[in-house]
Amino acid sequence: MVKNIRAIGLASAAALTLSVAACGTGDGSSGGPGEQVTLQYWLWDDLQQPAYQACADAFTEENPDIAIEISQTAWNEYWQNLTTQLASGSAPDVWTNQASYYPQFVTNNQILDIQPFVDEDGVDTTQYVAGLADIYVKDDARYGLPKDWDTIALVYNNEMLEDAGIDPATMQDLTWKPTDGGTFEEVIAQLTIDSSGRNGLDPDFDKDDVEVHGFLPEWADGSQGQNGWGNLAVSNGFRYLDETMWGSEFHFDDPALAETLAWYRSLIEKGYAPSLDVQSTMSRDTVMADSGGAVTTLGSWAINSYTSSELEFTFAPLPVGPEGRKSAINGLSDAIYAGTEHPEAAWEWVKFLASPECQNIVADEGVVFPAIQESSERALAAREASGVDVSVFTDTAAEPDGTFFLPVTEHGNEISQIVQDAMQSIALGQGEAAPTLETANESVNALFD
Repeated sequence: MVKNIRAIGLASAAALTLSVAACGTGDGSSGGPGEQVTLQYWLWDDLQQPAYQACADAFTEENPDIAIEISQTAWNEYWQNLTTQLASGSAPDVWTNQASYYPQFVTNNQILDIQPFVDEDGVDTTQYVAGLADIYVKDDARYGLPKDWDTIALVYNNEMLEDAGIDPATMQDLTWKPTDGGTFEEVIAQLTIDSSGRNGLDPDFDKDDVEVHGFLPEWADGSQGQNGWGNLAVSNGFRYLDETMWGSEFHFDDPALAETLAWYRSLIEKGYAPSLDVQSTMSRDTVMADSGGAVTTLGSWAINSYTSSELEFTFAPLPVGPEGRKSAINGLSDAIYAGTEHPEAAWEWVKFLASPECQNIVADEGVVFPAIQESSERALAAREASGVDVSVFTDTAAEPDGTFFLPVTEHGNEISQIVQDAMQSIALGQGEAAPTLETANESVNALFD
């Protein structure tokens, strides 16, 4: 019965292949006996490319009839290029996928349902960190297997903390609330320094002449706020929508979110954070590396940006909000193009990427936390062996009720743009948080009418 299901899935893929011009990138071969198939594989993270090249080498050694050609482009160009290639019917055979993007590929029938492959080959989806395997499932179809996971933490400049006289232990137990910012805002103020060397707690502090901002918020974060506001908003009681997976009624008009964004905006008004028009010219990582900021948020995928710096940084947990400490947890997968000329070979590569063999290779590189639990622990050990403490990310993931999954819905691109425009308006002081978010929420929910 399983084989029949798989045959139907492959037949559907073959039919789609015939209907799409120039589909599948491969090497143009049919993949017949004695012929080597070349699969095109895309990813966006240059820091991860060496690890996945090592996986590709190991895979081809075990499967000499399948070669993997990896292409890497930066995040924005990656999705632009992928969308264009999919529309033209010449997408890569396999690409690294992200939860907020893949629903559009499902809607457009551009991504292959791999559940028949999973069933026939008996892939154990319980080996992955809890919940990750469900992200790329809709109804009875599965569109990817987990490859990694990430949580969010704070990162701070050690020297700046010492110069401000702040005990590092303070950073491990910060509190936050939107009314006064809690101990989190106190630390931010103390770390903000004007050109005369006065910090944000000094009555004579000049908010218009700041040399070091205590906090660098992330405003360009779409509709999810994974790198910043989303975590504090959820800790304040915010819930994105009615159902995390494939919901259709959003709650961006929730006062808990408006309070959070109003607090973010207040940091700019007080001089503790840079204005959006100034900050947008450089990435937060760059500003931190140039000693222009003392604290910011980061996802575990960006650990190397700080451990490789000439400056010394330390990771700390997010502050505890009114409803506790909350961090987004997310994970990537690998997608198979529905128009690939080599679905069987592509599946073998995707299955390998999601296997202990590849994920252990990735773990030893210490760039990300692999999705398989044992591989994830191996990655932590690799970091510890190199003298870097990143346990805050794994501790956060293990904390009961300490994480939440980001929403997966239809209309992801449109929602992201609507909410991003609202966030920019709030950040620039062009609109108050509550009414701006109410208008945005109406526009978002209208997409589902």
